Amino acid sequence: MRHLRSLRAFIRELESIGELRQIDEEVDWSLEIGAVVRRSYDLRAPAPLFTNITGYQGTGFRVLGAPGGLSGPAHPLARIALALGQPADTPGQSLMEAVVAARDRPGIPPQVVPAASAPCKENILLGDDIDLFAFPTPLIHGNDGGRYIQTYGMNIARTPDGSWTNWSINRMMIAGRDTLACLIPDPQHLGVIRAQWAEQHEPMPVALALGVEPGLPFAGAYPLPEGADESHFLGALFGEGIEVVPAETVDLMVPATAEIVIEGHIAFDETVMEGPFNEYPGYNAVEQSPKPVFHVSAITHRDAAILPVVAAGPPVEEDHTLSGTMHAAEILYKLRKAGLPVTSTWFSYESAMHWLIVAVRSDWHETMPVGSAELARRVGEVAFEGKAGYGAPKILLVEDDIDITDINEVVWAFATRTHPEHGEVHFPAEPHVQLSVYLSEAEAHSYRAGKVLYNCLLADLFDEKDRPVKGSFENGWPKEIQQRVLDKWQAYGYR
Repeated sequence: MRHLRSLRAFIRELESIGELRQIDEEVDWSLEIGAVVRRSYDLRAPAPLFTNITGYQGTGFRVLGAPGGLSGPAHPLARIALALGQPADTPGQSLMEAVVAARDRPGIPPQVVPAASAPCKENILLGDDIDLFAFPTPLIHGNDGGRYIQTYGMNIARTPDGSWTNWSINRMMIAGRDTLACLIPDPQHLGVIRAQWAEQHEPMPVALALGVEPGLPFAGAYPLPEGADESHFLGALFGEGIEVVPAETVDLMVPATAEIVIEGHIAFDETVMEGPFNEYPGYNAVEQSPKPVFHVSAITHRDAAILPVVAAGPPVEEDHTLSGTMHAAEILYKLRKAGLPVTSTWFSYESAMHWLIVAVRSDWHETMPVGSAELARRVGEVAFEGKAGYGAPKILLVEDDIDITDINEVVWAFATRTHPEHGEVHFPAEPHVQLSVYLSEAEAHSYRAGKVLYNCLLADLFDEKDRPVKGSFENGWPKEIQQRVLDKWQAYGYR
């Protein structure tokens, strides 16, 4: 387990394995940066680091694109793995186990370090010096309603009684030199905390930390129960607390190594128009609506600060890798706590988080006195319940002869193992994220819609001796033939 304590340490690691592309060619903040980031996702190219941005030459400010995107075939999950303290070539199911292992450990709170030595305090801007346009925030998509400075940072807020601090990622658009427009859905924890401040007719103190250490966005994406502190969970994962310092104008602690920290209050009774902005289902957004206003009271930043940017849209991008990884881990934790024979879970990144894949032991039928329909029902009841299952509309339930992190195997299992007439288990009117494009207006506004589990289990359909066996390279040839072919692969002329 290796704890990378800053975005810059993460960038150095990416560079060392060939997963960073420094772009010194001049690039325009208006759309060009967003297009390059989007193209890098499509090609699974190294993360782009922009150093020469139109209108910002001489400031030293930089933009890092695709900080949590997928990588090339040598280590496709490298950015995720490094952020979570694992080697770059760690496979997906091992990442699940590392995260789940931290779930039962006691949380470790942050360590307060001297503000004088904190990199985030190298520059402190107050009063008339506050100007959000001083940073090279890109206009990411051609249809965006404005420049989104918050696509991969941490919103830090605390309840009025001080009992709960929440760290989350919610988009924020620049509305003026010292104002932001904020998306804060009511069911999300940031919305729950803001409602408590609104009940007291008070604005909510908030700090927006951008360019934080790489594990923090993953912790912020983890669907912990209400009242749990994501920074403590990250401490449990690494076995040591993150480093924090007091903010300048609000009573909150902020990450000491953050590149940029924006402080202020979110109004309880004031809105500004926000959007549209593309989101994780992958479609061009068209909606603009009033959103809460964030009034900025201070900005602190590092010299030559680096702004991380996500170009949300079709898979695979950070909405999928962060939420998909961490939500699947929590569902795995809950399924095991329920005593179900689950070996792993995985949100298919390629499905834009609409397919949760659950694998059970291939011998489940010998260990459980129920058929596959009842097992499927039990899995769905646990997986769809609570915050972790909120964004999981469809589950594919398979045996663990399938590599659930391989989309090709998942599609094959779904296509060949689900009975078209009675292979579905329906769960009506479940809590549901509002962004799926197939929802009716009533479903989207009520945050409730039907969900489904596709039963791809075979074990109870056949006698053990007759059970279908995957005709793969590993299963279809004797071990000595497999090894001979592997040893001679280059001799055959392959590379």
